[in-house]
Amino acid sequence: MSVKTIESMLNWIEENIKNEPSLEDMAAYVGYSMFYCSSKFHECIGMTFKEYIAKRKLSLAAVEMKNTNHRLIDIAIAYGFSSHEAFTRAFVKNYGITPCRYRKDSFDIELFNKAKVVL
Repeated sequence: MSVKTIESMLNWIEENIKNEPSLEDMAAYVGYSMFYCSSKFHECIGMTFKEYIAKRKLSLAAVEMKNTNHRLIDIAIAYGFSSHEAFTRAFVKNYGITPCRYRKDSFDIELFNKAKVVL
């Protein structure tokens, strides 16, 4: 699989991050099997498709919390979390603070940026 194909996968994820991107849809987009895409994605990015999606969603939600006045529940739902509680649990697990405290107290957290292809 070429670097260009992996970059296409990453771009597709970014474009579809709020639409519950699936490995099946991404594989269809790039024209390879789900197994092959999953394997090559993990090999090149260093984590599974599912892990990558989860980290990107939390990071993009954190950016939106800082840059907008949207309600936390609206941000959580926009990024595919089933509830405020599910979003809070994931956020605390990943960053060690609640979304509310992050927004209010201007904590610095390490955001997970779009991956670069490493071969």
